[in-house]
Amino acid sequence: MDGKTTRFFGMWLIRGILPLLVCWSGPLQAATVKARLVLLDKGNVASGSKNVPPSVLWLKPTHPDPSFVLPPGKFSLLQKNKMFSPHLLVVPVGSNVSFPNADPFFHNAFSLFDGKRFDLGLYEAGSMRSVVFSREGVSYIFCNIHPEMSAVVLALTTPFYSVADAAGNFQIAAVPSGEYELHVWIEGGQPTALNELTRRVRITNDSTDLGDIRSGTQKEQPHLNKFGRPYEPESKPVY
Repeated sequence: MDGKTTRFFGMWLIRGILPLLVCWSGPLQAATVKARLVLLDKGNVASGSKNVPPSVLWLKPTHPDPSFVLPPGKFSLLQKNKMFSPHLLVVPVGSNVSFPNADPFFHNAFSLFDGKRFDLGLYEAGSMRSVVFSREGVSYIFCNIHPEMSAVVLALTTPFYSVADAAGNFQIAAVPSGEYELHVWIEGGQPTALNELTRRVRITNDSTDLGDIRSGTQKEQPHLNKFGRPYEPESKPVY
């Protein structure tokens, strides 16, 4: 084999093998991240911690990468039987969420919190309104007519998140190695207490167990109507 032929086969091998190495490098550098939510009552593990409230854990890369951003999508929060369904919705920032009214009466969905502030006003049975969740954050959503209705929309800029199962377990697959900021949201948790759970973590190319995330037991807080006043306890709207 002459020198020219040798160089040809050498370049062929390099060009053929390198793409395979690149393809294999992704999965080898990704981790399955796990964590557990443990609720505490006066410093002790709460007896009911095996049935945790709706909770979400997410990891924000400290060095943002466009390839880590999910495109906005279209989602729905159905209003039926005086309930929002689903109760918890996690969406990419910029997503459009529709609020179809499948009840035979009026609804008035609103949110006055930091995630996205909106008031859809009264709209009748069979109609629909929608909201674009254009900023990151948690939106607590209620109906101005029916105080028992509530939902949560969590808009994120990262695809690396997990909703806890009934036992409080989180699991996020295929997280690339690197530095992240860990965030946790627990329904009923006070913002100050939740902010204290935020911390930096490093993910390696092995399965990573972040251990127990300990938080006090959560209590449902009464909410006000869109005018900042309590709901009338025996209000019977004509809608």
